[in-house]
Amino acid sequence: MATYEEQDTTVVSGKGQVVIPQSLRTRLGLRPKTRLIVYGYKDTVIMKKMDIPDILKNLKSIYRKVDARSAKHGKISDKEINELVRKYRKK
Repeated sequence: MATYEEQDTTVVSGKGQVVIPQSLRTRLGLRPKTRLIVYGYKDTVIMKKMDIPDILKNLKSIYRKVDARSAKHGKISDKEINELVRKYRKK
């Protein structure tokens, strides 16, 4: 069952900018520089918060795997590194 919330209004600026009401920004965790996906459907605009993975965290995970492999089997080749990166990206 869908939940309905109190509506609010906003205005599109001359530059096409829209202010999202503070109460909604707070509830959804929208902070400056938050990326949104914008869809248009008939007379409706839908904005969805994008969850962008922490790239640094992912890189550190890859580095740990490469270091563990190197410690066990010696130096890793460029080909093996590329295969690991491709495999990780598929996750």
